[in-house]
Amino acid sequence: MPSEDQQDRLIIESVTLNDKKFRPGDWIERIATLWAEFGRDRRLRYSPALYPCMIGGAKCLVVARDLQRQDPRMFDFVLDFAAQNQLRVQEDRRGELQTTPEDQRNEPWDYHYFGKTG
Repeated sequence: MPSEDQQDRLIIESVTLNDKKFRPGDWIERIATLWAEFGRDRRLRYSPALYPCMIGGAKCLVVARDLQRQDPRMFDFVLDFAAQNQLRVQEDRRGELQTTPEDQRNEPWDYHYFGKTG
């Protein structure tokens, strides 16, 4: 049975509902970078709420449902993008959750950085 954490994530595949590969090929990195930040070592750190991963050799985008609470506009943007481009979206049902690389978890993620200003 999937853990609660897994049930709170969506996987967006880089394949359309017609089984065609979606182009451009770097769309996942482009979207994940919108919510990424640079760490103290000046390396890009993906958010645990929105990050790329590989599943069965295919690039996918992991979207935490908690992103809807953290940044509703970003959550809507990502899901609207998937719907407009007819990308496959499904619940994360993997047996073992893949998260952001271990070296990225040493620094706490501050989603408030992306909040409204003023």
